[in-house]
Amino acid sequence: MNIFSSKNPAKPANAGLERRYQVLGFRIMGEFGATIAAPVVILAWLGKKLDQAYGTGPWLLIAGFTLAFAFSAATIYRRSKAYGREYEELEKKYGVNNK
Repeated sequence: MNIFSSKNPAKPANAGLERRYQVLGFRIMGEFGATIAAPVVILAWLGKKLDQAYGTGPWLLIAGFTLAFAFSAATIYRRSKAYGREYEELEKKYGVNNK
């Protein structure tokens, strides 16, 4: 007996929609994680190296963190708008009320 068949009464009717939402959620999580982590690591490293080279203390490191925060915030804001539109398209196309 195949428990994953469409004739299985335990399988919810909107399983395909749930799967699309999960995939979208994982994409958002992965992209936002990278959007936060990559600029922090790169700009903090660069700020630390420049501080060592110029003897400026932690100021360029702090500037690197500040730039990383601003870049990440702007990118996440822009991408969240795009993901919101993608979610609305999913809802229109596959939504529970659109059977």
